[in-house]
Amino acid sequence: MVSTNYAPEHTGIGPYATQIAEHWAELGHDTHVFAGMPHYPSWSLEPEYKGALRRTEHRAGVTVHRRAHTVPARQTAVKRALYEGSILLHGSVAPPRMPKPHAVLAQMPSLAGGVLAARLAARWKVPFVPVVQDLMGAAAAQSGISGGDKAAAIVARAEAYALKRAALVGVIHETFVDRVVGMGVDPERIRLVPNWSHVPSPTKPRAETRHHLGWAPHQTVVLHSGNMGLKQGLEVLVGAARLDPSVRFVLMGDGSQRAALAGLAADVPNLDIIPPAADGEFPDILAAADVLAVTQHAAVLDMSVPSKLTSYFAAGRPVVASVAARGGTAQEVERSGAGVLVPPEDPEALLKTVRALAEDPEGADALGAAGPRHVAAHLSRRAGLARIDALIDEALGGPRQ
Repeated sequence: MVSTNYAPEHTGIGPYATQIAEHWAELGHDTHVFAGMPHYPSWSLEPEYKGALRRTEHRAGVTVHRRAHTVPARQTAVKRALYEGSILLHGSVAPPRMPKPHAVLAQMPSLAGGVLAARLAARWKVPFVPVVQDLMGAAAAQSGISGGDKAAAIVARAEAYALKRAALVGVIHETFVDRVVGMGVDPERIRLVPNWSHVPSPTKPRAETRHHLGWAPHQTVVLHSGNMGLKQGLEVLVGAARLDPSVRFVLMGDGSQRAALAGLAADVPNLDIIPPAADGEFPDILAAADVLAVTQHAAVLDMSVPSKLTSYFAAGRPVVASVAARGGTAQEVERSGAGVLVPPEDPEALLKTVRALAEDPEGADALGAAGPRHVAAHLSRRAGLARIDALIDEALGGPRQ
């Protein structure tokens, strides 16, 4: 596997890459991962990796080959290009030393990782199978990164270079298919491989967790968990918090926009920004909130489906999605039956929906209860890993599942 993101990163695509690789190792496969240095979602290098140029680790039966790269604290098109370029350059001059594999799987959105994986597979003459978690060309155009519109065409060409060389292409959502076909990929080679819920169910009583966090029993708490980047448009939550001091808004996580959001919310006492939760506490903190928020800029349509949704659904709380109605995120929320859509970038509409849920606790609980049912029926880890196994088996000439 080639995946810039990998454990100990615990949000984004890192957990999916990790669980796939560890699953293969548990099956007895000699599993290798070509990865970057841990840096996400804080966009700062983990302290124990500072100064490391190359490192080989053994984690849960998996051999992890890491290469150093730049880590831009602030996202611009130029800095993102340097980041991807450094991954590609270092990975090209120092590929992993390992036996010839049977196949190479790439976790994309790492553009450089996709190109590296395609080249490695060609060198070894084995099938190359990318799994598209985000569409980088669309992301450059839709995410709001400075200079992203100019970079979009260049990124899309590099993305197409990798995808057209694939034996099969996995996509996590059907809204990605048209763009992948538009890059020149035969639709007959595209397979749907949705992500799964990679966190366990909550275990502690909600009241106990709320007390531990200092959340009052009768105060409405709206929680956003995950990356604080440009495409999330988290300013909408700051705006909603300003409108009603009685509602508590909590942003839990890290990311390139964390400092900017902290500055914007400096005079908003009912908005807290807290660090990412430890893995063992994460499910209980999600379940302790009254509402779980997912937000995106209005321009974000078909480039990304937030991985946080699978965790949100497992938590059993209602989801309020401030996202474009035509995008993949909206489709997933509607499909789950566990949430409510509101117009993106509209603090008043978001707050109105939060208040309506607070005034109808039975209705809110009913929405929340739909999440775990959806996870059990469609988003189990076993089913998700089986889809990845089937993708690899088919690429190797086995039957289509």
